[in-house]
Amino acid sequence: MTEKELEKERKKAAKLAKFHLKKAAQLEAQEAAANANTTKDKKEKQKVEAEVLPPFFEDTPAGEKKRLKPFDDPYYASYHPVAVESAWYAWWEKEGFFQPQFTPEGNVKPEGSFVIMVPPPNVTGALHMGHALGNSLQDLLIRYNRQKGKTALWLPGCDHAGIATQSVVEKMLMKRKKQTRRDLGREKFVALAQDWKEEYHQKINNAFRRMGSSLDWTREAFTMDENFSAAVTEVFVRFHEEGIIYRANRLVNWDSTLMTALSNLEVDNEPLTGRTLLDVPGYDRKVEFGIIVHFKYPIEDSDETIEVATTRPETMLGDTGIAVHPNDPRYTHLVGKFAVHPFIEGRRLRIVADTYAKREFGTGAVKLTPAHDPNDFNVGMAHQLEFINIFTDEGLINENGGPYQGQKRFDVRYAIQEDLKKLGLYVDKKDNPMKVPRSERTRDIIEPIMKPQWWVKMADLAEPAIRAVQNGDIKIKPESAEKSYLHWMAGINDWCISRQLWWGHQCPVYQVRFEGEGDTHPEANDRWFAGRTEEEALTKARNAFPDRKFKLVRDEDVLDTWFSAGLWPFATLGWPMDAPDLSRLFPTSLLETGWDIIPFWVARMIFLSLKLTGKVPFSEVFCHSLIRDSDGRKMSKSLGNVIDPLDVIRGIELHSLHNKLLTGNLASAEVEKATRYQKTAFPQGIPECGADALRFSLIAYTTGGGDINFDVKVIHGYRRFCNKIWNASKYVLAKLGTAQGFVPAKQRALGGNESLAELWILHKMNAAVKGVSDALEQRDFMKSANLIYAFWYYQLCDVFIENSKALIQEGTETQIHSALQTLYSALDGALVLSHPFLPFITEELWQRLPRRPGNETRSIMLAKYPEWDQQFDKPEAEAAYDIVLGCSKGIRSLMAEYAPTKDVEAKIFIQGHDEASYKTVSEEKSSIRSLSGKGAMIIEIISPDHSRPAGCVAFPVSSAVSVFIHVKGRVDLDEEIAKATKKLEKARAAVQKQRKLVNDPQYAEKVAVATQEFERKKLTDMESEARGFETTIEQFRQLKLE
Repeated sequence: MTEKELEKERKKAAKLAKFHLKKAAQLEAQEAAANANTTKDKKEKQKVEAEVLPPFFEDTPAGEKKRLKPFDDPYYASYHPVAVESAWYAWWEKEGFFQPQFTPEGNVKPEGSFVIMVPPPNVTGALHMGHALGNSLQDLLIRYNRQKGKTALWLPGCDHAGIATQSVVEKMLMKRKKQTRRDLGREKFVALAQDWKEEYHQKINNAFRRMGSSLDWTREAFTMDENFSAAVTEVFVRFHEEGIIYRANRLVNWDSTLMTALSNLEVDNEPLTGRTLLDVPGYDRKVEFGIIVHFKYPIEDSDETIEVATTRPETMLGDTGIAVHPNDPRYTHLVGKFAVHPFIEGRRLRIVADTYAKREFGTGAVKLTPAHDPNDFNVGMAHQLEFINIFTDEGLINENGGPYQGQKRFDVRYAIQEDLKKLGLYVDKKDNPMKVPRSERTRDIIEPIMKPQWWVKMADLAEPAIRAVQNGDIKIKPESAEKSYLHWMAGINDWCISRQLWWGHQCPVYQVRFEGEGDTHPEANDRWFAGRTEEEALTKARNAFPDRKFKLVRDEDVLDTWFSAGLWPFATLGWPMDAPDLSRLFPTSLLETGWDIIPFWVARMIFLSLKLTGKVPFSEVFCHSLIRDSDGRKMSKSLGNVIDPLDVIRGIELHSLHNKLLTGNLASAEVEKATRYQKTAFPQGIPECGADALRFSLIAYTTGGGDINFDVKVIHGYRRFCNKIWNASKYVLAKLGTAQGFVPAKQRALGGNESLAELWILHKMNAAVKGVSDALEQRDFMKSANLIYAFWYYQLCDVFIENSKALIQEGTETQIHSALQTLYSALDGALVLSHPFLPFITEELWQRLPRRPGNETRSIMLAKYPEWDQQFDKPEAEAAYDIVLGCSKGIRSLMAEYAPTKDVEAKIFIQGHDEASYKTVSEEKSSIRSLSGKGAMIIEIISPDHSRPAGCVAFPVSSAVSVFIHVKGRVDLDEEIAKATKKLEKARAAVQKQRKLVNDPQYAEKVAVATQEFERKKLTDMESEARGFETTIEQFRQLKLE
């Protein structure tokens, strides 16, 4: 799908969600209006009572099965997530329900296995809405497959997140104690980071629990625990022995704030259109970028000069050459000669001929800084130029910078321009569109610097990883994510895995330093020996240098976080040991993650797994959308739009949101900006929504298409959906509880006495079961959630429960018993079907239902997921009952327009135009009445051969049935004609606009087929509405003639 199509899919999902909420609000309003006999005093009393509800207290001892409270308890009279979602998780966890179940022999169950490794969150951070989205989808699939009878494992854990953790802890240290990590020392700093990890680790785990995540905590992993660290060491040693890991002195992306190398993936290339002033860490004033400075170098022993240009004037201190095109006649006579550096005494710049210089670009002469530019590096290697580093690790000018030594690099940017002017060598400065490389973590400007580092050879690792996706061993969804993976893998470079940090896996490799020598050959591969222990490395070194005295010095660098994260799917299961979990549960089933970390993590897991285990790490990758704020902006702490899922679950006042900004490491200016956003986005704070509503809304948002614009109103709307489920279940439980001697049937089956309404709801539930299961298997999460929503709201609650009231009040003993059994089956089935989406409310309500005889299932978590059943497939009953629903809809529509005054009964006629329809409406008159609202009316069924009732307007239900309401003498016919004419004009204009859209040739070419079908259906509905108004006008004209 194109970006535009993805965006349309996203908007479609958001629109559908809001439609459901609008519909729900309308229905609630109608219910409220129908019950308008409640006095104002009573309402005010209820409002006061709600306001003084005491703080909730859960009296169930931790880990014990929840003590259920009656529905007259203030917290259970209506839906309160704080009460409903309490106690259950601790019981589930203590009882071991989250652990995978094996056969008595210890094997995977015959139904198969389903295994997900949680993408480990950074151990220093709190969970955000992106985590909540992935968490909701993963738990949905785990609970679904667990209920399908599979051996299901969802393994939890955290990532040590080297750069992220060190960055956060260093900021905290500076903010609280005005100290750097070097002031503290490595050992104490690592201990401080460990303490930070323990604090935030527990916060993350508690948030997972609050979300209802059915993770097997007995198998929790951490990328720096003992077992995982051993796996990391094993991989490094193996790869070093095989030559896959090697040492090389190459350009790296240097972050002067963190003082470490970064991968290309950790660098944001910020586009500039021209001169721009940017904030840079460590500088009080903004720094100028997006310019190109022209200046001249003097030619040695000559009055000539040669003009060059640069976007980074400070790097001229590292220049060692100038390139001109071999065929450029302007400079042919200078090739092989030298330019003289104006500021560095004795520095000569050799002029070389190279096609890298473009004659038509600028002056055609290019200054060369081989130690600080990737392109210049290659030219410098080709012409054997000198490589001179001019920067310290802190971003200052070093001893190679002559008079500028010790100054900040960007202060020197300005100073050099002024000094060039004094020497008459400055030419000009112009705007220059460009991209500025910035550290994703610190926002510092990245400097290319040469450093001896450890690298992973990628050529041989990448090819099998590409083939695994191309041949279908791994399926990546959506298709755009697969294309992204293949594109990145096709152009992959060797991977720099060294990081100059203190927090992380220290490289298990040691340098030989001979007696009397220092660190004189840091890049020499033959001086380095990897070992699982220092003793192993020492043995290797002695074998290599048997006759020399030396000492071993361990590399101080740590490994790139993604090196260890790449082992996550198999190291968590015990690799490299021959662990039972590894043999039983690997490869895993699914990786669910964000598309933005495909190159960071997904690709690396695939090629490392294939190399180290010979197997793919998972058979499927599902990439969810990114969550943005309600304005479509990426969520970031500095904007104040990062939402804590716990704040959505529990609710939070605006001032508390503001206070949370003060507990982090945000600068005061960022706190001010974030505070402004919060006031706009959450003027009343965030209302309590509950975990179930949060989960359901995120699932319903997930289309597999574009990004998601987060809207707390939508989530709160799904809390109303939970309240609908609560009230419907209360009604059914009350009916079952008051029925003398009610016992559910031993199994869900037809008893032979079902009414048409019962056959319809059982058919609809059967269809929902199949639809939800199919959608989940196809990872169509939005569809699965919408099917759940539709079954509860539009079929069970709004139709069958309403219809059941008449069945129970007016039926025979046999009919009442059948209706109660169907109510039980429908509620029980709906709860079990919905459990993976809404774990807390479904457990709370299911535990209140009686069990079928012989069913000793302890938790809804373990209840068998419903399956499609042939006996409930009743399309003929569905068709017949659709007539009932059509009639009730027609009556409500006519009553809304033409109901008589209060206390006067409306006269309603229903005519079946064929014998089958006449039979259906005659038999289902009671059901039709129960679904037609609370207005006073008399319904008369008339036969096919009966003449049209006089003085009536009609609602055509279908070609087989019509509904009439008597209006003559009660309404002004001319006024009704005028009203209908205005509506017709508006409807025709809408039809014309919609028809123009769908008939546009460009629309057909550019818009997804599914969207086109949706818009055509919309046109059909509009045309039908217009015809309805035409019919209404004609009916009133006929009435004038009667």
